[in-house]
Amino acid sequence: RPGMPPGSRMPMAGLQVGPPGAPPYGAASPMRPGLPQSMMDPFRKRLLTPQAQPPLPTQRRGVKRRKMADKVLPQRIRELVPESQAYMDLLAFERKLDQTIARKRMEIQEAIKKPLTQKRKLRIYISNTFTPAKEEGEGGERVASWELRVEGKLLEDPSKQKRKFSSFFKSLVIELDKELYGPDNHLVEWHRLPTTQETDGFQVKRPGDVNVKCTLLLMLDHQPPQYKLDPRLARLLGVHTQTRASIMQALWLYIKHNKLQDSHEKEYINCNRYFRQIFNCIRMRFSEIPMKLAGLLQHPDPIIINHTISVDPNDQKKTACYDIDVEVDDPLKAQMSNFLASTTNQQEIASLDAKIHETIESINQLKTQRDFMLSFSNNPQDFIQEWIKSQRRDLKIITDVIGNPEEERRAEFYQQPWAQEAVGRHIFAKVQQRRQELEQVLGIRLT
Repeated sequence: RPGMPPGSRMPMAGLQVGPPGAPPYGAASPMRPGLPQSMMDPFRKRLLTPQAQPPLPTQRRGVKRRKMADKVLPQRIRELVPESQAYMDLLAFERKLDQTIARKRMEIQEAIKKPLTQKRKLRIYISNTFTPAKEEGEGGERVASWELRVEGKLLEDPSKQKRKFSSFFKSLVIELDKELYGPDNHLVEWHRLPTTQETDGFQVKRPGDVNVKCTLLLMLDHQPPQYKLDPRLARLLGVHTQTRASIMQALWLYIKHNKLQDSHEKEYINCNRYFRQIFNCIRMRFSEIPMKLAGLLQHPDPIIINHTISVDPNDQKKTACYDIDVEVDDPLKAQMSNFLASTTNQQEIASLDAKIHETIESINQLKTQRDFMLSFSNNPQDFIQEWIKSQRRDLKIITDVIGNPEEERRAEFYQQPWAQEAVGRHIFAKVQQRRQELEQVLGIRLT
Protein backbone atom coordinates (compact mmCIF):
# COMPACT_ATOMS: atom_id res chain seq x y z
CA ARG A 1 0.00 0.00 0.00
CA PRO A 2 1.46 3.45 -0.88
CA GLY A 3 2.85 5.36 2.08
CA MET A 4 3.44 2.23 4.19
CA PRO A 5 6.87 0.72 4.77
CA PRO A 6 7.40 -2.81 3.43
CA GLY A 7 6.31 -5.55 5.79
CA SER A 8 4.13 -3.26 7.99
CA ARG A 9 0.48 -3.74 8.85
CA MET A 10 -2.34 -1.20 8.85
CA PRO A 11 -3.58 -0.53 12.43
CA MET A 12 -7.30 -0.46 13.10
CA ALA A 13 -8.74 2.94 13.90
CA GLY A 14 -9.21 3.66 17.62
CA LEU A 15 -7.59 0.44 18.72
CA GLN A 16 -4.18 0.25 20.36
CA VAL A 17 -2.41 -2.95 19.34
CA GLY A 18 0.54 -4.17 21.36
CA PRO A 19 1.65 -3.90 24.97
CA PRO A 20 0.90 -0.66 26.94
CA GLY A 21 3.45 2.11 26.49
CA ALA A 22 4.91 0.47 23.43
CA PRO A 23 4.42 1.62 19.86
CA PRO A 24 1.66 -0.24 18.05
CA TYR A 25 2.58 -3.14 15.80
CA GLY A 26 3.17 -2.02 12.28
CA ALA A 27 4.60 1.37 13.27
CA ALA A 28 8.27 2.10 12.75
CA SER A 29 9.78 0.34 15.71
CA PRO A 30 13.02 1.66 17.11
CA MET A 31 16.17 -0.06 15.97
CA ARG A 32 17.64 -2.59 18.37
CA PRO A 33 20.59 -0.97 20.18
CA GLY A 34 23.95 -2.26 19.03
CA LEU A 35 22.49 -3.68 15.79
CA PRO A 36 22.69 -1.60 12.58
CA GLN A 37 19.53 -1.01 10.57
CA SER A 38 21.05 -2.65 7.49
CA MET A 39 21.23 -5.91 9.41
CA MET A 40 17.75 -5.66 10.89
CA ASP A 41 15.82 -5.04 7.65
CA PRO A 42 16.73 -8.24 5.85
CA PHE A 43 15.90 -10.25 8.97
CA ARG A 44 12.52 -8.57 9.29
CA LYS A 45 11.78 -9.18 5.62
CA ARG A 46 12.63 -12.83 5.99
CA LEU A 47 10.18 -13.19 8.86
CA LEU A 48 7.33 -11.23 7.27
CA THR A 49 7.60 -12.17 3.59
CA PRO A 50 6.39 -15.71 2.90
CA GLN A 51 8.74 -17.56 0.62
CA ALA A 52 7.94 -20.54 -1.54
CA GLN A 53 9.39 -23.66 -0.03
CA PRO A 54 11.51 -25.66 -2.48
CA PRO A 55 10.19 -29.16 -3.10
CA LEU A 56 11.75 -31.76 -0.91
CA PRO A 57 13.91 -34.43 -2.53
CA THR A 58 11.44 -37.07 -1.45
CA GLN A 59 8.65 -35.19 -3.25
CA ARG A 60 10.67 -34.95 -6.44
CA ARG A 61 11.99 -38.47 -6.54
CA GLY A 62 9.32 -40.39 -4.65
CA VAL A 63 9.81 -42.40 -1.53
CA LYS A 64 13.38 -42.68 -0.31
CA ARG A 65 14.91 -46.02 -1.12
CA ARG A 66 15.53 -47.99 2.03
CA LYS A 67 18.79 -49.81 2.62
CA MET A 68 19.74 -52.96 4.43
CA ALA A 69 21.44 -50.89 7.14
CA ASP A 70 18.09 -49.29 8.02
CA LYS A 71 16.89 -52.66 9.36
CA VAL A 72 19.76 -53.04 11.83
CA LEU A 73 18.92 -52.49 15.49
CA PRO A 74 21.24 -50.04 17.31
CA GLN A 75 23.69 -51.50 19.78
CA ARG A 76 22.07 -49.75 22.76
CA ILE A 77 18.70 -51.35 21.99
CA ARG A 78 20.34 -54.76 21.67
CA GLU A 79 21.89 -54.25 25.11
CA LEU A 80 18.50 -53.38 26.60
CA VAL A 81 16.73 -56.32 24.91
CA PRO A 82 19.00 -59.41 24.74
CA GLU A 83 16.30 -61.33 22.84
CA SER A 84 16.85 -59.03 19.87
CA GLN A 85 19.98 -61.03 19.00
CA ALA A 86 17.70 -63.60 17.39
CA TYR A 87 16.46 -60.88 15.01
CA MET A 88 20.06 -59.92 14.15
CA ASP A 89 20.86 -63.56 13.39
CA LEU A 90 17.88 -63.71 11.05
CA LEU A 91 19.07 -60.49 9.40
CA ALA A 92 22.53 -61.96 8.79
CA PHE A 93 20.93 -65.10 7.33
CA GLU A 94 18.72 -62.98 5.09
CA ARG A 95 21.78 -61.12 3.80
CA LYS A 96 23.49 -64.40 2.87
CA LEU A 97 20.29 -65.69 1.29
CA ASP A 98 19.89 -62.53 -0.82
CA GLN A 99 23.47 -62.86 -2.05
CA THR A 100 22.91 -66.51 -2.96
CA ILE A 101 19.66 -65.75 -4.80
CA ALA A 102 21.29 -62.87 -6.71
CA ARG A 103 24.17 -65.14 -7.75
CA LYS A 104 21.78 -67.88 -8.85
CA ARG A 105 19.69 -65.40 -10.86
CA MET A 106 22.81 -64.31 -12.74
CA GLU A 107 23.71 -67.95 -13.40
CA ILE A 108 20.19 -68.62 -14.71
CA GLN A 109 20.36 -65.57 -16.98
CA GLU A 110 23.64 -66.83 -18.44
CA ALA A 111 22.25 -70.36 -18.82
CA ILE A 112 19.16 -69.16 -20.69
CA LYS A 113 21.36 -67.50 -23.32
CA LYS A 114 22.67 -70.95 -24.29
CA PRO A 115 20.40 -73.53 -25.98
CA LEU A 116 18.99 -75.92 -23.38
CA THR A 117 17.85 -79.12 -25.07
CA GLN A 118 17.36 -82.75 -24.18
CA LYS A 119 17.15 -85.85 -26.34
CA ARG A 120 13.80 -87.59 -26.66
CA LYS A 121 12.40 -90.46 -28.69
CA LEU A 122 10.14 -89.61 -31.60
CA ARG A 123 8.11 -92.62 -32.79
CA ILE A 124 7.19 -92.51 -36.48
CA TYR A 125 4.17 -94.52 -37.68
CA ILE A 126 4.03 -95.46 -41.37
CA SER A 127 0.87 -97.12 -42.61
CA ASN A 128 -1.16 -97.37 -45.79
CA THR A 129 -4.64 -98.28 -46.97
CA PHE A 130 -5.71 -99.79 -50.29
CA THR A 131 -8.93 -99.08 -52.19
CA PRO A 132 -9.70 -101.61 -54.93
CA ALA A 133 -11.27 -100.57 -58.22
CA LYS A 134 -15.07 -100.74 -58.55
CA GLU A 135 -16.95 -102.05 -61.51
CA GLU A 136 -18.88 -99.67 -63.73
CA GLY A 137 -22.23 -100.49 -62.21
CA GLU A 138 -21.07 -99.86 -58.66
CA GLY A 139 -20.39 -96.51 -57.07
CA GLY A 140 -16.95 -95.40 -55.95
CA GLU A 141 -13.52 -95.17 -57.54
CA ARG A 142 -13.08 -96.92 -60.86
CA VAL A 143 -9.26 -97.00 -60.47
CA ALA A 144 -7.51 -98.87 -57.63
CA SER A 145 -5.44 -96.60 -55.36
CA TRP A 146 -3.49 -96.61 -52.15
CA GLU A 147 -2.90 -93.93 -49.48
CA LEU A 148 0.29 -93.65 -47.43
CA ARG A 149 0.26 -92.02 -43.99
CA VAL A 150 3.32 -90.78 -42.11
CA GLU A 151 2.59 -89.74 -38.50
CA GLY A 152 4.42 -89.60 -35.22
CA LYS A 153 4.51 -88.48 -31.62
CA LEU A 154 6.96 -88.02 -28.76
CA LEU A 155 7.21 -90.85 -26.27
CA GLU A 156 6.63 -89.92 -22.62
CA ASP A 157 6.00 -86.28 -23.40
CA PRO A 158 5.42 -84.47 -20.06
CA SER A 159 4.50 -81.12 -21.64
CA LYS A 160 0.85 -80.14 -21.79
CA GLN A 161 1.12 -78.61 -25.26
CA LYS A 162 1.59 -81.38 -27.81
CA ARG A 163 4.09 -80.51 -30.50
CA LYS A 164 3.07 -81.02 -34.12
CA PHE A 165 4.81 -83.84 -35.99
CA SER A 166 5.97 -81.61 -38.87
CA SER A 167 7.70 -79.18 -36.48
CA PHE A 168 10.55 -81.68 -35.99
CA PHE A 169 11.59 -81.65 -39.65
CA LYS A 170 13.04 -79.21 -42.13
CA SER A 171 12.03 -81.27 -45.16
CA LEU A 172 10.50 -84.63 -46.06
CA VAL A 173 10.93 -86.43 -49.37
CA ILE A 174 9.11 -89.65 -50.34
CA GLU A 175 10.73 -91.40 -53.28
CA LEU A 176 8.44 -93.90 -55.03
CA ASP A 177 9.34 -96.58 -57.54
CA LYS A 178 10.60 -94.71 -60.58
CA GLU A 179 9.64 -97.53 -62.96
CA LEU A 180 6.00 -97.46 -61.85
CA TYR A 181 5.39 -93.69 -61.66
CA GLY A 182 7.93 -92.31 -64.11
CA PRO A 183 10.75 -89.79 -63.63
CA ASP A 184 8.38 -86.82 -63.21
CA ASN A 185 5.90 -88.19 -60.68
CA HIS A 186 7.92 -90.45 -58.41
CA LEU A 187 8.99 -87.75 -55.87
CA VAL A 188 6.79 -86.22 -53.19
CA GLU A 189 8.53 -83.30 -51.45
CA TRP A 190 7.70 -81.08 -48.49
CA HIS A 191 9.98 -78.25 -47.42
CA ARG A 192 9.54 -75.86 -44.55
CA LEU A 193 8.80 -72.23 -45.45
CA PRO A 194 8.30 -69.16 -43.21
CA THR A 195 4.55 -69.42 -43.87
CA THR A 196 4.29 -73.18 -43.34
CA GLN A 197 1.49 -74.35 -41.05
CA GLU A 198 2.37 -77.27 -38.82
CA THR A 199 0.53 -80.55 -39.24
CA ASP A 200 0.21 -83.83 -37.35
CA GLY A 201 1.17 -85.99 -40.34
CA PHE A 202 1.55 -86.39 -44.09
CA GLN A 203 -0.65 -88.24 -46.58
CA VAL A 204 0.20 -89.38 -50.12
CA LYS A 205 -2.39 -90.88 -52.43
CA ARG A 206 -1.53 -92.53 -55.76
CA PRO A 207 -3.25 -94.96 -58.16
CA GLY A 208 -1.96 -98.51 -58.16
CA ASP A 209 -2.80 -102.10 -57.32
CA VAL A 210 0.67 -103.57 -56.78
CA ASN A 211 3.14 -103.33 -53.87
CA VAL A 212 5.35 -100.23 -54.09
CA LYS A 213 8.78 -99.84 -52.61
CA CYS A 214 9.43 -96.31 -51.31
CA THR A 215 12.17 -94.47 -49.51
CA LEU A 216 11.52 -91.71 -46.94
CA LEU A 217 14.17 -89.03 -46.46
CA LEU A 218 13.61 -87.00 -43.26
CA MET A 219 15.75 -83.94 -42.58
CA LEU A 220 15.59 -82.89 -38.92
CA ASP A 221 15.17 -79.21 -38.09
CA HIS A 222 17.97 -78.59 -35.59
CA GLN A 223 17.86 -75.43 -33.49
CA PRO A 224 20.49 -74.03 -33.54
CA PRO A 225 21.50 -75.45 -36.94
CA GLN A 226 23.92 -78.38 -37.00
CA TYR A 227 26.52 -79.22 -39.63
CA LYS A 228 28.34 -82.33 -40.77
CA LEU A 229 32.11 -82.04 -40.73
CA ASP A 230 34.52 -83.09 -43.46
CA PRO A 231 35.54 -86.74 -42.73
CA ARG A 232 39.21 -85.81 -42.24
CA LEU A 233 38.44 -83.00 -39.80
CA ALA A 234 35.77 -85.13 -38.08
CA ARG A 235 38.30 -87.88 -37.34
CA LEU A 236 40.81 -85.30 -36.12
CA LEU A 237 38.41 -83.52 -33.73
CA GLY A 238 36.23 -86.47 -32.81
CA VAL A 239 33.10 -84.55 -33.88
CA HIS A 240 30.79 -85.78 -36.64
CA THR A 241 27.71 -83.53 -36.59
CA GLN A 242 27.42 -80.56 -34.26
CA THR A 243 26.57 -76.86 -34.05
CA ARG A 244 28.99 -74.28 -35.36
CA ALA A 245 29.81 -73.07 -31.83
CA SER A 246 30.63 -76.62 -30.67
CA ILE A 247 32.83 -77.20 -33.74
CA MET A 248 34.74 -73.97 -33.08
CA GLN A 249 35.21 -74.97 -29.44
CA ALA A 250 36.52 -78.42 -30.40
CA LEU A 251 38.88 -76.83 -32.93
CA TRP A 252 40.25 -74.43 -30.31
CA LEU A 253 40.77 -77.26 -27.80
CA TYR A 254 42.76 -79.18 -30.43
CA ILE A 255 44.91 -76.12 -31.20
CA LYS A 256 45.50 -75.50 -27.51
CA HIS A 257 46.27 -79.16 -26.69
CA ASN A 258 48.76 -79.49 -29.54
CA LYS A 259 50.27 -76.01 -28.91
CA LEU A 260 49.73 -74.82 -32.47
CA GLN A 261 49.33 -71.16 -31.48
CA ASP A 262 52.41 -69.10 -32.34
CA SER A 263 54.31 -68.19 -29.17
CA HIS A 264 55.32 -64.74 -30.47
CA GLU A 265 52.44 -63.76 -32.73
CA LYS A 266 49.40 -64.97 -30.84
CA GLU A 267 46.98 -64.26 -33.69
CA TYR A 268 48.63 -66.92 -35.88
CA ILE A 269 48.32 -70.72 -35.92
CA ASN A 270 51.22 -72.90 -37.05
CA CYS A 271 49.57 -75.79 -38.88
CA ASN A 272 50.77 -79.34 -38.22
CA ARG A 273 50.73 -81.98 -40.95
CA TYR A 274 47.04 -82.75 -40.41
CA PHE A 275 46.01 -79.10 -40.62
CA ARG A 276 48.16 -78.63 -43.71
CA GLN A 277 46.29 -81.45 -45.46
CA ILE A 278 42.88 -80.13 -44.42
CA PHE A 279 43.31 -76.34 -44.74
CA ASN A 280 45.99 -76.38 -47.48
CA CYS A 281 48.22 -73.81 -45.75
CA ILE A 282 51.26 -73.75 -43.49
CA ARG A 283 50.15 -70.83 -41.33
CA MET A 284 46.87 -68.98 -40.85
CA ARG A 285 45.25 -66.33 -38.67
CA PHE A 286 42.55 -67.04 -36.15
CA SER A 287 40.29 -64.65 -38.07
CA GLU A 288 40.62 -66.87 -41.18
CA ILE A 289 39.25 -69.98 -39.45
CA PRO A 290 35.50 -69.26 -40.03
CA MET A 291 36.07 -68.66 -43.74
CA LYS A 292 38.20 -71.81 -44.19
CA LEU A 293 35.81 -73.83 -42.02
CA ALA A 294 32.79 -72.88 -44.14
CA GLY A 295 34.05 -75.03 -47.02
CA LEU A 296 34.37 -78.05 -44.71
CA LEU A 297 30.81 -77.92 -43.35
CA GLN A 298 27.95 -79.81 -44.98
CA HIS A 299 24.29 -80.37 -44.26
CA PRO A 300 23.63 -83.29 -41.90
CA ASP A 301 22.73 -86.64 -43.36
CA PRO A 302 18.97 -87.24 -43.62
CA ILE A 303 17.20 -90.08 -41.87
CA ILE A 304 16.50 -92.78 -44.47
CA ILE A 305 13.59 -95.21 -44.02
CA ASN A 306 12.86 -97.94 -46.56
CA HIS A 307 9.24 -99.01 -46.61
CA THR A 308 7.00 -101.18 -48.77
CA ILE A 309 3.45 -100.06 -49.53
CA SER A 310 1.37 -103.19 -49.41
CA VAL A 311 -1.89 -103.59 -51.32
CA ASP A 312 -2.60 -107.03 -49.88
CA PRO A 313 -6.03 -106.92 -48.14
CA ASN A 314 -4.72 -109.20 -45.40
CA ASP A 315 -1.77 -106.91 -44.68
CA GLN A 316 -3.47 -103.50 -44.60
CA LYS A 317 -3.77 -103.06 -40.84
CA LYS A 318 -0.08 -103.48 -40.18
CA THR A 319 1.81 -100.34 -39.20
CA ALA A 320 5.57 -99.92 -39.28
CA CYS A 321 7.11 -98.04 -36.32
CA TYR A 322 10.50 -96.36 -36.18
CA ASP A 323 12.10 -94.54 -33.24
CA ILE A 324 14.51 -91.68 -33.86
CA ASP A 325 16.34 -89.34 -31.49
CA VAL A 326 15.28 -85.68 -31.60
CA GLU A 327 16.25 -82.67 -29.53
CA VAL A 328 13.50 -80.74 -27.77
CA ASP A 329 13.59 -77.71 -25.51
CA ASP A 330 14.35 -78.58 -21.93
CA PRO A 331 11.26 -77.91 -19.72
CA LEU A 332 13.67 -76.44 -17.22
CA LYS A 333 14.25 -73.50 -19.59
CA ALA A 334 10.59 -72.46 -19.36
CA GLN A 335 10.74 -72.75 -15.58
CA MET A 336 13.87 -70.58 -15.52
CA SER A 337 12.19 -67.92 -17.66
CA ASN A 338 9.09 -67.95 -15.45
CA PHE A 339 11.29 -67.65 -12.36
CA LEU A 340 13.08 -64.59 -13.75
CA ALA A 341 9.85 -62.98 -14.96
CA SER A 342 7.88 -63.68 -11.78
CA THR A 343 7.34 -60.66 -9.53
CA THR A 344 4.86 -62.18 -7.09
CA ASN A 345 7.46 -63.17 -4.51
CA GLN A 346 9.34 -59.89 -4.98
CA GLN A 347 6.21 -57.85 -4.23
CA GLU A 348 5.54 -59.91 -1.11
CA ILE A 349 9.16 -59.51 0.05
CA ALA A 350 9.04 -55.75 -0.60
CA SER A 351 5.84 -55.49 1.47
CA LEU A 352 7.44 -57.40 4.37
CA ASP A 353 10.57 -55.24 4.12
CA ALA A 354 8.45 -52.10 4.38
CA LYS A 355 6.80 -53.46 7.54
CA ILE A 356 10.22 -54.27 9.04
CA HIS A 357 11.49 -50.75 8.28
CA GLU A 358 8.42 -49.20 9.88
CA THR A 359 8.85 -51.39 12.97
CA ILE A 360 12.53 -50.44 13.32
CA GLU A 361 11.69 -46.74 12.97
CA SER A 362 9.01 -47.11 15.64
CA ILE A 363 11.52 -48.87 17.94
CA ASN A 364 14.07 -46.08 17.44
CA GLN A 365 11.44 -43.44 18.24
CA LEU A 366 10.39 -45.30 21.37
CA LYS A 367 14.05 -45.60 22.40
CA THR A 368 14.48 -41.82 22.00
CA GLN A 369 11.37 -41.17 24.10
CA ARG A 370 12.60 -43.59 26.74
CA ASP A 371 16.00 -41.88 26.96
CA PHE A 372 14.24 -38.51 27.21
CA MET A 373 11.99 -39.62 30.08
CA LEU A 374 14.81 -41.53 31.81
CA SER A 375 17.09 -38.49 31.81
CA PHE A 376 14.29 -36.35 33.20
CA SER A 377 13.53 -38.81 35.99
CA ASN A 378 17.19 -39.12 37.06
CA ASN A 379 17.83 -35.36 37.49
CA PRO A 380 14.83 -33.14 36.60
CA GLN A 381 16.53 -29.79 37.40
CA ASP A 382 19.67 -30.34 35.31
CA PHE A 383 17.64 -31.91 32.54
CA ILE A 384 15.30 -28.90 32.28
CA GLN A 385 18.23 -26.47 32.22
CA GLU A 386 20.06 -28.42 29.54
CA TRP A 387 16.88 -28.77 27.55
CA ILE A 388 16.22 -25.01 27.67
CA LYS A 389 19.79 -24.31 26.52
CA SER A 390 19.36 -26.75 23.67
CA GLN A 391 16.06 -25.22 22.64
CA ARG A 392 17.63 -21.75 22.77
CA ARG A 393 20.45 -22.84 20.48
CA ASP A 394 17.96 -24.40 18.09
CA LEU A 395 15.83 -21.27 18.08
CA LYS A 396 18.86 -19.12 17.40
CA ILE A 397 19.82 -21.29 14.44
CA ILE A 398 16.27 -21.39 13.07
CA THR A 399 15.60 -17.63 13.32
CA ASP A 400 19.13 -16.67 12.18
CA VAL A 401 19.38 -13.99 14.93
CA ILE A 402 22.80 -12.36 15.46
CA GLY A 403 23.72 -11.76 19.09
CA ASN A 404 21.86 -12.71 22.25
CA PRO A 405 18.39 -11.08 22.37
CA GLU A 406 17.84 -12.16 25.99
CA GLU A 407 20.91 -10.22 27.16
CA GLU A 408 20.44 -7.30 24.79
CA ARG A 409 17.02 -6.45 26.15
CA ARG A 410 18.46 -5.71 29.63
CA ALA A 411 19.96 -2.29 30.58
CA GLU A 412 23.05 -3.87 32.20
CA PHE A 413 24.16 -5.05 28.75
CA TYR A 414 24.77 -1.47 27.59
CA GLN A 415 26.59 -0.37 30.76
CA GLN A 416 29.60 -2.55 30.06
CA PRO A 417 33.04 -0.95 29.33
CA TRP A 418 32.93 -1.70 25.56
CA ALA A 419 29.52 -0.03 24.99
CA GLN A 420 30.96 3.52 24.53
CA GLU A 421 33.55 2.35 22.01
CA ALA A 422 30.87 0.33 20.15
CA VAL A 423 28.65 3.43 19.84
CA GLY A 424 31.58 5.44 18.48
CA ARG A 425 32.42 2.75 15.92
CA HIS A 426 28.78 2.54 14.87
CA ILE A 427 28.50 6.34 14.40
CA PHE A 428 31.79 6.41 12.47
CA ALA A 429 30.56 3.60 10.17
CA LYS A 430 27.31 5.46 9.48
CA VAL A 431 29.21 8.69 8.70
CA GLN A 432 31.50 6.85 6.29
CA GLN A 433 28.51 5.23 4.61
CA ARG A 434 26.79 8.59 4.17
CA ARG A 435 29.95 10.13 2.85
CA GLN A 436 30.30 7.46 0.13
CA GLU A 437 26.68 8.01 -0.91
CA LEU A 438 27.25 11.78 -1.27
CA GLU A 439 30.42 11.22 -3.30
CA GLN A 440 28.56 8.94 -5.68
CA VAL A 441 25.70 11.43 -6.10
CA LEU A 442 27.88 14.58 -6.53
CA GLY A 443 30.61 12.82 -8.45
CA ILE A 444 33.36 14.45 -6.38
CA ARG A 445 35.68 13.18 -3.68
CA LEU A 446 35.18 14.90 -0.30
CA THR A 447 38.28 15.59 1.74
